Amino acid sequence: MRAWLLDGLSERAARHPGPHATVPAEHRGQRWWRVMCLTGVDYFSTLGYQPGIAALAAGLLSPLATVVLIGLTLLGALPVYRRVARESPHGEGSIAMLERLLPWWSGKVFVLVLLGFAATDFMITITLSAADASAHVVENPLAPSFVHDGNVWITLLLIAGLGAVFLKGFREAIGVAVVLVAVYLGLNVVVLGTAAWHVLTEPVVVTDWWDAATAEHSSPWLMVGVALLVFPRLALGMSGFETGVAVMPQVRGDATDTEDHPAGRIRDTRKLLTTAALIMSGFLLVSSLATTLLIPAEEFASGGEANGRALAFLAHDYLGEAFGTLYDVSTIAILWFAGASALAGLLNLVPRYLPRYGMAPEWARAVRPLVLLFTAIAFTITVLFRADVDAQGGAYATGVLVLMVSASIAATISARRRGNRRSFLGFGTITAVFGYTLVINVIERPDGIRIASLFILGILLTSFVSRIHRAFELRTRRIALDDEAAGMIDLAAAHGPLRIIANEPNERDEAEYREKEYSQREETHIPDGGPVLFLEVTVPDSSDFTADVTVRGERRYGYQVLRVEGPVVPNTIAAVLLHLRDRTGAVPHAYFNWTEGHPLGHLLRFLVFGDGEVAPVTREVLRRAEPERVCRPRIHVG
Repeated sequence: MRAWLLDGLSERAARHPGPHATVPAEHRGQRWWRVMCLTGVDYFSTLGYQPGIAALAAGLLSPLATVVLIGLTLLGALPVYRRVARESPHGEGSIAMLERLLPWWSGKVFVLVLLGFAATDFMITITLSAADASAHVVENPLAPSFVHDGNVWITLLLIAGLGAVFLKGFREAIGVAVVLVAVYLGLNVVVLGTAAWHVLTEPVVVTDWWDAATAEHSSPWLMVGVALLVFPRLALGMSGFETGVAVMPQVRGDATDTEDHPAGRIRDTRKLLTTAALIMSGFLLVSSLATTLLIPAEEFASGGEANGRALAFLAHDYLGEAFGTLYDVSTIAILWFAGASALAGLLNLVPRYLPRYGMAPEWARAVRPLVLLFTAIAFTITVLFRADVDAQGGAYATGVLVLMVSASIAATISARRRGNRRSFLGFGTITAVFGYTLVINVIERPDGIRIASLFILGILLTSFVSRIHRAFELRTRRIALDDEAAGMIDLAAAHGPLRIIANEPNERDEAEYREKEYSQREETHIPDGGPVLFLEVTVPDSSDFTADVTVRGERRYGYQVLRVEGPVVPNTIAAVLLHLRDRTGAVPHAYFNWTEGHPLGHLLRFLVFGDGEVAPVTREVLRRAEPERVCRPRIHVG
């Protein structure tokens, strides 16, 4: 079972494209339009509930509010994410762009907070879409009686099925997504075409709508103003952009693409984003017009037949129960599979950040344990919210909008650094609009930020507990010696066991090395006359958890010094000692001084700054890394 769960676990997983991390090379990469269908199961599936949300939010002005939303999509979200795709072509999204701006622990905490909002977005995508699919099952007139009021268990069953797909491997997921998107959009063309025909043959419905709208609002300018005020409630219609970037590693690109310069992948991903936005904009506009003109307002309210399923209502009403049921089945299928792109996004983001920060166990680099974990979380959310779509809408919108605000901020900063004033002003304006939209959503639906805060708190707590739990690992990926260091080590090993003096580099003058060697020979009884090497570790960024380490040799005032940069002092020393043992075939001896101060204070310094009381921590790291005592490097403290 353990081997099956951890299948594919490797260092490559830190850069893996979600659930496709370990498939054979011939299966890697798909044409951009096929990948568009994978993200489209999330983006296009919002047609299942977006027209109803627009009708409830804007009433008779739903088409005008939808036009504002389309404008923000094409002139705001699309340019932002096209820039994100260019700046972050490996699926990290705007989080990676912002990570580079903040150093040390502030950057790590900031990323964890953004991951909390991303988890809110993606997890609620899974549960909300499955809950809406179950609503289509329950409300179908031909549904058997035993499914009535079965929203919760149907939603749990759909989520379990989605998890099962990922546990199996998810290799055929893109093919399934292509079929689902093609069928669903094709049926929507039929439904909306029929609705448009009814509007054209009965133009009185347009007159009635306009008369009612002008009676309710005194002037067209007032209508536009109201539409601008209410459009933030329609923000769910932009939910697919973040997943579009998250699944970017699946885009094949050109044969000449490299890991550092995937120009073809960037170009095709931008095609993906643009095509999806244009298709969705067209469907949103026509569906908003059709549902507003042809469905009575009371049917959109809670308990109404069009609540959460406006287009399905039109399909049943105008094309009969048989076609309506077929439409329901396609809607249920695409809503169920909408969680696939969200789950793929989670499986892409989490292994890229948390294990690298030491804030998740190594098994978090494997797909299947994460699938089980995310499925369990989705079960919990579904039970707590009783599969209620409306109750989860606030959290969904909050997660989507926070990620869009972060993406627009990242694009703004990128434009500023490149010196492009026009792009800087444009992205800055988009950031302000998204910020306004987010604030309005939080004010009107504060439950969304509360739910997101729970995700953030959970990620922060589990991350720091994991970091503490893993503090005594070696925390080095690879150790290399430069030529000078290799020569020093081989020469010293020829005269007996390696004797390493751990030195905290301060002045690094002759007096410092002379006094250090004298005190260590006296206090720890280093044999007289034997050569010694100084080992100095500096910590550029103690918030990093692992690093590739290069040992550099340096001769100063007649002393031989090995210099290393690592994320933490004792763990790096332990890793270097083990590497020297393996290179020379002899167990090295390391010599330390005790450090003055309170043990608890040293522990906190070790966890936060990477130093503290070095000697006992080095010994503990070695004890855990090497169970055989006779093979373990010796630690001497004076």
